[in-house]
Amino acid sequence: MMKLKKLSRNLVQIPSIRKKCSSSAAVAGIQKEKTDCVVIGAGVVGIAVARELCLNHNRNVLVIESASTFGTGSSSRNSEVIHGGIYYPPNSLKARFCVRGRRLLYEYCNEHGIPHKQIGKLIVACGHEELPKLNYLLNRGNENGVEGLRMMEGSDALTLEPELQCLKALWSPTSGIIDSHSLMLSLMGEAETHGTIFSYNSTVIGAHMEGNQINLHISETKSLKNLDSKSQGNPDIILLPKLVVNAAGLTSTALARRFNGINHGVIPQSYYARGCYFSLSNITVSPFKHLIYPIPEDGGLGVHVTLDLDGNVKFGPDVEWLSDVDDISSMQNKFDYTVCADRAKKFYPAIRRYYPSLNDASLQPAYAGIRPKISGPGDAFSDFLIQGEEGHGIPGLVNLFGIESPGLTSSMAIAEHVAAKLSRF
Repeated sequence: MMKLKKLSRNLVQIPSIRKKCSSSAAVAGIQKEKTDCVVIGAGVVGIAVARELCLNHNRNVLVIESASTFGTGSSSRNSEVIHGGIYYPPNSLKARFCVRGRRLLYEYCNEHGIPHKQIGKLIVACGHEELPKLNYLLNRGNENGVEGLRMMEGSDALTLEPELQCLKALWSPTSGIIDSHSLMLSLMGEAETHGTIFSYNSTVIGAHMEGNQINLHISETKSLKNLDSKSQGNPDIILLPKLVVNAAGLTSTALARRFNGINHGVIPQSYYARGCYFSLSNITVSPFKHLIYPIPEDGGLGVHVTLDLDGNVKFGPDVEWLSDVDDISSMQNKFDYTVCADRAKKFYPAIRRYYPSLNDASLQPAYAGIRPKISGPGDAFSDFLIQGEEGHGIPGLVNLFGIESPGLTSSMAIAEHVAAKLSRF
């Protein structure tokens, strides 16, 4: 119990931990502790899953987060857009969870006072060759049950956005923006009120099976500096949970490969797409009031216009495929988040297709994010992969792979789905 206290000292005291764990025997000098449910990762999806399990399913939840606080990965490095659900194949998890999640998210924001705005989005076709793609998106969105979609001529779009240039635009009134940090704080607060414990600076470095029992290997994050891709490492403590949800985001596939007992053939290949954002400077009034998106591109939705809740304008993200990212580096979040000012040279022509009056030297580096993808350059669409016992054969374990966009919008719907998969345990 003392080692679990040590791992959790950044947040809780040992009496609270005892409510989650009951002491088991020490094996080979490593203490083992029984617990009910462990969620790995305190991003928006992990937090939403923890809240759902404790609030609506009466589970005792312990969240293990390798960083010093919550939401430091993809959850804090995205567009903060609430998506409508237009882009994804009908009946895919992304389509279903985006539409369901959007409705849940707006309801939650309104009930809990989370800062957000339903400002709407225009998807624009700037060339004749893009018009069939725009019609395709309209049909797909309608199939997915996205409300209020409407095609408009460029002149009509101009009445909404005078600075915009396009031939036609698809209007999505249900799209919006959100303060993701406030959302995570609220979800965390509810989870903690219902007994969930968050343990920071603690990393799941692997696992093994003993019969049907998952043995999670936990170490202090700082010890990862001595870990390499060929070494399993010695844990500080082993947890024996009834349920495990691998919601580790950028690390989920790398972590699953360190689970001794999973057939590695069912773990998808991981790809990382880096995206940079630039902010619009030297303006006193925002040129746009709505989200502006081009036709989607390989690996992303194109360099689009996003507004924050203060009206500031940013453009992005672009797509840069990363290579040679080893598992330990991803587990330590050793990604390069630097935004090189020279990348703006590619942003200007892309943005000027729909915003021709963009001035030179008006783009300033903002931030970058990494998308945890399970399809690579030129690959076909890949859906969220929510893998339960039917996929890997281990009772009580759910892996969340490829939770990229629209992961923020889908977070509460994903949480419902994960909890339902685990309801029989």
